[in-house]
Amino acid sequence: MDPFDATAISAPELAARIGPSTLRNRSGGPLYLEIADELRRLIENGEVSAQTRLPAERALSISLDVSRVTVASAYKHLREGGWISAQRGSGTYVSSTRSLPSWGSLAGDRETANLEFVNASPSASPLLSDAYGVAAEEIRDRFTLGGYAPSGLFELRESVAAYYRGRGVPTIADNILVTSGATDAIHAVLATFTEPGARVLVEHPTYPGVVELVHSLGGRCIPVAIDPDDTDEFVTSADRAARQSAPTLAYFMPDFSNPSGARLPLRTRRQLSATMHRHAVLTIVDEVAADLCLDGSPDVEPFGAATPDVATVTIGSTSKTVWGGLRVGWVRAEAGLLARIAATYARRQLSVSVIDQLAATELLGRYDEVRRVRANTSRIARDHTVALIRDRLPDWRFRVPDGGLALWCSLPDGTRSSALVAEAHSHGLLLAPGLRFGTGYAFDDHQRIPFTRSLPDITSAVEILARLSSAGTPTPSIASNRPAAVV
Repeated sequence: MDPFDATAISAPELAARIGPSTLRNRSGGPLYLEIADELRRLIENGEVSAQTRLPAERALSISLDVSRVTVASAYKHLREGGWISAQRGSGTYVSSTRSLPSWGSLAGDRETANLEFVNASPSASPLLSDAYGVAAEEIRDRFTLGGYAPSGLFELRESVAAYYRGRGVPTIADNILVTSGATDAIHAVLATFTEPGARVLVEHPTYPGVVELVHSLGGRCIPVAIDPDDTDEFVTSADRAARQSAPTLAYFMPDFSNPSGARLPLRTRRQLSATMHRHAVLTIVDEVAADLCLDGSPDVEPFGAATPDVATVTIGSTSKTVWGGLRVGWVRAEAGLLARIAATYARRQLSVSVIDQLAATELLGRYDEVRRVRANTSRIARDHTVALIRDRLPDWRFRVPDGGLALWCSLPDGTRSSALVAEAHSHGLLLAPGLRFGTGYAFDDHQRIPFTRSLPDITSAVEILARLSSAGTPTPSIASNRPAAVV
């Protein structure tokens, strides 16, 4: 059963998910608390997603074969805990987590933090200094010009186009729009094609920034669960979600997804691309991690290569292979689509820094070396992190990713990421709580551990987590587990 309903959940379906076991009064407490606790669990696990409309009290009481007062009391308890809210004349809805601080505020200026593991962003490539040296010389020849290049410097756009041609995707400079990083690129695409009320399919878990961008534009994310070990089911679920919710867009990270590390095999990405095209869904393909292969073959056909060019828009960036401080990203799209995206972006940004573009052009000219250096460093850090967690946190479960920049760990029963993150913060370790990677309250039983810091810092971070784990971290009760900032 697909756990994500696009609009509402019926009384019989919710009753079936709550299940008869709830009505056996397992804890010996009031029946309404049993129902409330089970519904909270469904919300927390993502089985009933944020903004879903719940059944009316009378309908649910009939399906559960309990009194209406019992269901009303369960709903009241959940409202007081912040899990659901009633809208007069509209019904009862699962609360959104939009009251949480923005992802940008979590991933902001942490330069003074002892152990900052909020970002999965690596330190600068050793090749960056030389690239800026070359750029500093070349920029002198441009001082007599205006300094604006709305679509990006031609030489950079041509270098990016050559990068795609090298991967087997016919591309010219006119298919490329240079942006100030990947987030700006994603925003430009979403702002071009997302109307208020529009629905966007997203893999689940997903990159938190895209959820916030969709919400900021008045859209709604429709989550599709992804299991790195069963990508065929991902295609099936995406097909079902597209039929049920009629989305305008889809956002996928087919290569080393953040945070799960999943990489779609060739057959799966072709099936998924064709499925979205069949449903007339424009797919945003986020490839910021595509060049972070650590094991196996790095050469996998780019997503959408086998479907018409108008079916996909691809996002790229230098942030993961080079450095997040080099604010250069891009959009690759069919010329007609790109013209619309570029017009949207021009209203927000006149031009990207020229010296950054020149540095990026220099680095793309040495990109094989850039990728090799990053892969070597990241592989050592990943293997170090894996060994530490297996030794010091043996109850944590994770799949060793073939690439990317983080481990996505399943926590032991009873351990909540939000509580763990709060405790770690008091010990000087900053982490992003697992629920930030979901569209509602899912993934508080998961923790992302980036392996982008120095080996000593990784060791210190795992040691802190091990001490907290052995001491036991608090698990918030239903009454106190109100959606709130964990910083």
